[in-house]
Amino acid sequence: MMYVKIPLERVGVLVGKNGEIKKKIEDETGTSLVIDSKSGDVTVDDSNSQDPILTLKSADMVKAIGRGFSPEKALKLLSDEVFFTLIDIRDYTGKNQKHVRRVRARLIGTKGKTRKLIEELTGVSVSIYGNTVGVIGESLEMNIAVSAIEMLLKGSEHSAVYGFLEKKRRDIELAEMDFLN
Repeated sequence: MMYVKIPLERVGVLVGKNGEIKKKIEDETGTSLVIDSKSGDVTVDDSNSQDPILTLKSADMVKAIGRGFSPEKALKLLSDEVFFTLIDIRDYTGKNQKHVRRVRARLIGTKGKTRKLIEELTGVSVSIYGNTVGVIGESLEMNIAVSAIEMLLKGSEHSAVYGFLEKKRRDIELAEMDFLN
């Protein structure tokens, strides 16, 4: 069994209309989700699961939905090539909420430009929710996106991060070409 806590306002998204998201996660992973809608506590019961990796994927899907991802993006985690990582902004700013808000705004950018650029140039999905940044994507792309996010968290100029992403985009394209051959 695994335990995950999600914000109360995300419980409805996890359950879905008529319980369809919860049921889809359970059906795909062989786990059972017990959701406490008053506390946001989610128990991932793996007693009927045949594969322990699916239990981990189920917990990651719950965490991803809890951190602001749409169920559709979270369900991509069922693929063996797609991973989820969560970065706590407070690890870089301390607990001062003023600093957290400032850095969160840097990550989002004007009208979401920075977040969108990270997503477009790496092919990952990024969610900035509360004190965290969540990333869903394939291994190479995720490593590049996380590096760019960490650069911003450490105070790098946006232009330096954009240059880094442009350079790494070429690496991603080359890796994809090698994979296709």
